[in-house]
Amino acid sequence: MTAASLAAHPPAPGDGPLPPDLATVAQAAEAAIQRGEDHGWSVADLDWAAIRPELLTEADVSVVRFITFIEDHIPGYVTALLHAFPVDGAEHDLPVVALNREYFRFFIAWAHDEERHASALTRYQETAGLADPRQLRLDLAAEGRKHMTLPYLEPLEIFTYTMLQEKATQLFYQQFRGAISEPALRELLLRLGRDEARHFAFYSHLVEEYLRRDPAAAAPHLKEVLRTFRMPLAETLPRYRRWSQEVAATAGYDHRQSYLALERLVDSYTRTAGDSLDEVAALLRAARSLP
Repeated sequence: MTAASLAAHPPAPGDGPLPPDLATVAQAAEAAIQRGEDHGWSVADLDWAAIRPELLTEADVSVVRFITFIEDHIPGYVTALLHAFPVDGAEHDLPVVALNREYFRFFIAWAHDEERHASALTRYQETAGLADPRQLRLDLAAEGRKHMTLPYLEPLEIFTYTMLQEKATQLFYQQFRGAISEPALRELLLRLGRDEARHFAFYSHLVEEYLRRDPAAAAPHLKEVLRTFRMPLAETLPRYRRWSQEVAATAGYDHRQSYLALERLVDSYTRTAGDSLDEVAALLRAARSLP
């Protein structure tokens, strides 16, 4: 259920799908965190001296600015997640807090990855001379201070939303990397895409666990997100749509095209009459098989 519809359609007690088992989430979080450690990288690993800004088109520069704003909003994302999954307060049931603590462990590792993305993209702009360092940081702060709320309330809906977001971002980085020739940016986008793929794997695992444990209750929540999904900051980042259109018109490619594979999967699912576990599982398998 979306936040906007909560007042009109408040959830009844017990309507939420059965959450994953605590031990299952703990194991999944530990494995995902370890994969991040095994494949980790730092901003210092990149060859900043190899940047060749003369190879960047005007559209390339516009896209880099765009994705820097998206990645840099990580404080807002994390704040919203910690609000949705509280880990303190005696008013919360102990089993809920225990489960939220396992989510928290992954959220922190995920936030570290996303902050590294933002830092690397910011440094890329500064090193390539694409933006004045002080003005860039002021611009990022101006967007970052805008309050963000998650568009969904149910944990499963939040995980589904984030799962789709991570996959869409991975696909976009792959497409953008194939459209540019600047070597340092191509290397950076490769690393960003690999991180997003790992994040998608964890969130999709959580979604599958919900469906495995309580398919009848879980599937409608997943279907609601598939019906209403939009990328983060679409409503708050100035000129979001026009920016996307300008990039498409100037460079001959559109970052939104990278979402079409997901949109086709979503459309295929939402046109089905039923909410069976098999249908949803097929959707997740298809999403995982995307490049």
